[in-house]
Amino acid sequence: MNKKIKIAVVEDHEQFRSKLVELVTEAANMELVGAYRDGLSAIKGISLTKPDLVVMDIRLPDISGVECVRELKSAFPQIDFLMLTAYEDSDQLFESLKVGATGYLLKRISSTKLMEAIRELNNGGSPMTPQIARRVVKFLSNAPKSHQPEFAELTPGQINFLEELSEGYSYKEIADHLGITVHGVRNYIRKIYDKLHVHSKVEAVNKYLGR
Repeated sequence: MNKKIKIAVVEDHEQFRSKLVELVTEAANMELVGAYRDGLSAIKGISLTKPDLVVMDIRLPDISGVECVRELKSAFPQIDFLMLTAYEDSDQLFESLKVGATGYLLKRISSTKLMEAIRELNNGGSPMTPQIARRVVKFLSNAPKSHQPEFAELTPGQINFLEELSEGYSYKEIADHLGITVHGVRNYIRKIYDKLHVHSKVEAVNKYLGR
């Protein structure tokens, strides 16, 4: 008989957490060893149960899912972490990967594909929804576009923002793509202008494109 995959779930939304618990419990080759609604209880519980894989929400009511992964991965490097998020946030994506997560999915993924992703991750893969994988590829292909030192200070999310701006998308369209508010767009613009030492959208795009 194949050994069951020991799974822990970290999700603050009660209904979605219950759904994840049900999916794992009913899976023939999985065993649920813990379900947590916040980061602190997750760190404590996971440290004791030492699951094979953790399904981790990024946005939690106390410390973030990224911080949970950072702390747990340093203590238990053998544990795999699959991040779940409702938003295509590039900065959170890359922060998760940097601290040790090896899978990243949007919550709107189907139950069947989520179970497939858990098995894929347990078998050494790095499952990502197509939208997320596209962001990784896009960032890696566009990051070296400019060798100007100011660009080293930009976050992955700001790089993606500039890329979409250079492709002619409106602020509203970019906000929709990145899963941020109009206020979030203003914050992106202000920080990008400060880092690139520019004062307009045209200047920012031209500098990004190396003109």
